[in-house]
Parts: sequence; structure tokens; C-alpha cells
Amino acid sequence: MAAQQTLRLKLEPALRRVFHLYWRFARGMTLGARGLVLDAQNQVFLIQHSYVSGWHLPGGGVEVGETFVDALRRELMEEGRIELTGDPELHGIFLNSHVSPRDHVAVYVVRQFRQDRPPEPNREIIASGFFDPAELPEDTTTGTRLRIAEVLAGHPARPTWR
Repeated sequence: MAAQQTLRLKLEPALRRVFHLYWRFARGMTLGARGLVLDAQNQVFLIQHSYVSGWHLPGGGVEVGETFVDALRRELMEEGRIELTGDPELHGIFLNSHVSPRDHVAVYVVRQFRQDRPPEPNREIIASGFFDPAELPEDTTTGTRLRIAEVLAGHPARPTWR
């Protein structure tokens, strides 16, 4: 596992550049949707990708012809086997300029959902789970920590991801 993480850390900058070079030509602006999924005990669902380091809120890109909520619904099922059973609440839209000056992410708070079983690790998502906000994994990303604090501790929302 340590060797895999070291390789991921070495490849991450190159992969990010390749993806964003592609997106620059394929899309004028990138849009994403992420879910701050909270269970009955206010534990938050986080995922760990195979291709970037850290723990993140689940979510991903909004495809052409797809709404933010449709993208959120699709990504939650793909990454966490989480099915929306009620309307998510929009927390905010953030400029994610550390990724690209054209990347914007809509964050939704999800309290009404069903998860039939924990997801199995796969090529994209290597780990996931619900965590107490006071005991998040050490390498939870800054942007993820900020969104959790905004929602659960009432910290002011900032316009940028970090």
C-alpha cells in the first residue's frame, strides 16, 4: 500500500496536467458536483481516489446535458453506492482554482439517502467510509475540511475551494 501511495504521489501532477489539457480543449469551463453526505450521527462520507492523494467528498464532473443534481446522483451511486431519497441542499458553488482557473464545484448537503452496502474498492475508489468530523483521516484535503466546517460548525463559506 505504501508503494502504491508513493507511485500515486509521483504520478499525480502529470495526470492532473494531462486531464486538464484535455478538458481545456474539450470544455470551456469545467463544472463539478460534490456531496457532503451526513448520516444520522452527523458522520461524513469520504472517499479516497486511486489517482489523487487524500480523502475527498464524493462527486465528479457534470456531463453535457446533465444537471448538477443528476451528476451528484450518478457520482454518489458510482463512488459510494449512495442513493438520494430526498432533495440535496445546495451549500455553495466554489472556484477550484488550484486545479484550474476554469473549474467550479457545486457542493450539496445530503441528509436523505440510502446505502444498501458499503462499496467495494475498485480502480477509481480505493477506500471510503463515514467519519466523525472530529476524527477525520489525517490526509483529508483542505477543501474537504473547509466544506465540513462550513456546514457543521457554521464557519463562513469562502468563494474558493481552499
